[in-house]
Amino acid sequence: MRLTKTFAALADQNRQKILDILKQKEMSVSDIGAKLDITLATLSHHLDILKRNELVASRRQGQQILYSLNLSVMEELEKEIIKFFHK
Repeated sequence: MRLTKTFAALADQNRQKILDILKQKEMSVSDIGAKLDITLATLSHHLDILKRNELVASRRQGQQILYSLNLSVMEELEKEIIKFFHK
């Protein structure tokens, strides 16, 4: 079930781009938005989906919320995919 939800979250091209951007470093919404051709409202929606699926983590720093890849979940996902194909 988790794989299904995670794959659904990863199916969107904008969310894939967000994850690719966050591979570089932790970033604010405005920093991420500067690299994409979508509105901040759309970006926030995509970040919410990624966050609910635990693919990204967030933390507050002053007035900003910084987003980063949740590497532990990415590693778990990698193991689940390998396990799925080796059944």
